[in-house]
Amino acid sequence: MKNSKTKVAVVFGGRSVEHEVSIVTAMQVFENIDRDKYEVIPIYINKTGRWLIDKQLEKIESFKNLKLKDIKAAEYIFQASPSVRSLIPANVIKSFLNKISADIYFPVIHGTFGEDGTLQGLFEMADVPYVGSGVTGSAVGMDKIIQKSVFKDDNLPVVKYVWFLKSEWENDKIEIIKNIEKILGYPVFVKPANLGSSVAISKARGLQELENAIDVASHFDRRIIVEEGKENIIEINCSVLGNNELTASVCEQPLKGEAMLTYEDKYLKGGKTKGMAGLSRLVPAPISEELTKKIQETAIKAFRAVDAAGISRVDFMVKPDTENFWITEINTLPGSLAFYLWEKSGLSFDKLLDKLIELGFERYKERQSLMFSYDSDLISKTSGGTKN
Repeated sequence: MKNSKTKVAVVFGGRSVEHEVSIVTAMQVFENIDRDKYEVIPIYINKTGRWLIDKQLEKIESFKNLKLKDIKAAEYIFQASPSVRSLIPANVIKSFLNKISADIYFPVIHGTFGEDGTLQGLFEMADVPYVGSGVTGSAVGMDKIIQKSVFKDDNLPVVKYVWFLKSEWENDKIEIIKNIEKILGYPVFVKPANLGSSVAISKARGLQELENAIDVASHFDRRIIVEEGKENIIEINCSVLGNNELTASVCEQPLKGEAMLTYEDKYLKGGKTKGMAGLSRLVPAPISEELTKKIQETAIKAFRAVDAAGISRVDFMVKPDTENFWITEINTLPGSLAFYLWEKSGLSFDKLLDKLIELGFERYKERQSLMFSYDSDLISKTSGGTKN
């Protein structure tokens, strides 16, 4: 009897500082996806970029040693050709009959080479359905500098900021510091342009802390952004779900002891496989109904502004006494897929995964209706090279 289940390839790991975070999110997907509907294919990309497939990769115990010495996982290469649309064995001597095909790809790689549009571009080249934002939404959502520019252009609230190149910092530190102090003052937050999970993000209250923070950030990206620090604020987050018709989740207030959530706050305090869901939080956030509505509306506008799809989480800074707020960033592939916000909104984790897969197919179908080539007689009318 033919297998009627939808084949879902969950792609996780990757060449990113958020590698372990991705593993946690993947484990949550494996534990909650409806096995009666879906045949799951775990595709683990290790830290050197090798694509490995084995059913044991669905178990967190397999990753106690990331060298995977106890797993005889087969290595595959994703063939980015519409005529192949599958993974073939890395050893080309092996038969193409061993190739693995999926109906849809579900990337849960956070950070570089997964959330930044690169993996999405590979799927686009291969002409396969996949879950989540496309190339543009992923790339813009990953880049803190570009997304702020997009938000400003769409009249969305962002804090003042300054950005510069690593090479500019190395060549003219004094001028850059003067500019930061003149435009922003202290405190400020220093961030690499393209990292997530609070990696290499620091708060600077003075000159020495500022220099140290920029030096740290410059080890992770060639572009650095420094943002105005707001005092006496709380963090409020809201998730958005959909492609064309968008829905906002309830809001949450993450609880923290410091002025900013660290990587450890987000992922290590809540247990081994809880990820972002293990973070202490108030859901729904204890803010007014009016402010909640404004944040939800702004989150949807931010989602549209960067051309996101599937799911995202938009993070805000809020000043409780005035109810002024600013967008911190949008995460187009949020940790734990922000399922804890959707559970509180009446959508269970397994139904959220159903919806994301449905949205992935929907977006693929819409893209198939577009024209990507155009027949013309240009070549027949061309008699020579570029000089003619």
